[in-house]
Amino acid sequence: MNKSNPLLENSNQDQKLSADGQQSIKSRWPLTFISLCLAAIFSIGIWLSLSGGMSMFAGKRPTNLGVQSGQLAACPGTPNCVSSQSGDAGHKIEPFTYTSTQNQAIADLKKVIQSLERTKIISETDNYLYAEFTSKLMGFVDDVEFYLDESSKTIHVRSASRLGESDLGVNRKRIETIRAKLQELKTQAG
Repeated sequence: MNKSNPLLENSNQDQKLSADGQQSIKSRWPLTFISLCLAAIFSIGIWLSLSGGMSMFAGKRPTNLGVQSGQLAACPGTPNCVSSQSGDAGHKIEPFTYTSTQNQAIADLKKVIQSLERTKIISETDNYLYAEFTSKLMGFVDDVEFYLDESSKTIHVRSASRLGESDLGVNRKRIETIRAKLQELKTQAG
């Protein structure tokens, strides 16, 4: 008779489970490590943005902003930018128009921008305004420019994200929000 020892069988099964468990942990550790690193990076970013500190997602202020020969900077090849002076449909957005004086138009524009959350006007002239808009959660910064062309009573706009590729339509939505608020001001004044 060949009787097997139940204690030895259980011991062998425990060793097999332990070996399988070890193998499973070894095969999952890169994914676990990457997940923990990403969680730490996002946690630090959220902490910095909520604490009022400099966001790690702010990026550097572009050096190509402003008006050159009546033109705002061209949009990059990424879809996270809109411009009223763009020739391609993906980046194109209609400019604003105004019927008041140029001084009143820029004053109205400032009033609307300052009414929006997390904005900072960086520079302003009699026909140009540049503002930074910062996202609430991660502190991403978008650069938004307005160029007033007095001869056509047009305000050209450009809104671009500093970082990333997609903005999920945030820049286009922002410009349309500003357009609607400017229209409200015109309606109230008229």
